[in-house]
Amino acid sequence: MSATATLSSKFQISIPKAVREEQHWHAGQEFVFIPKGKGVLVMPVPSLKELSGLARGANKDGYRDREDRT
Repeated sequence: MSATATLSSKFQISIPKAVREEQHWHAGQEFVFIPKGKGVLVMPVPSLKELSGLARGANKDGYRDREDRT
């Protein structure tokens, strides 16, 4: 998919409809901007509900906490 947008005089960009629909993005959703070289990675900020249980079943071997530091 290739879509373009123009930066307005108020430094705003409208995300093309095809991109919003493909990514299932909606109005009011929060995003993070991560600089990557000469570009920017735009990612939606996950909700706490989406993060719940993300690490369930993760291997804890080799995990270090504050007590392991010297």
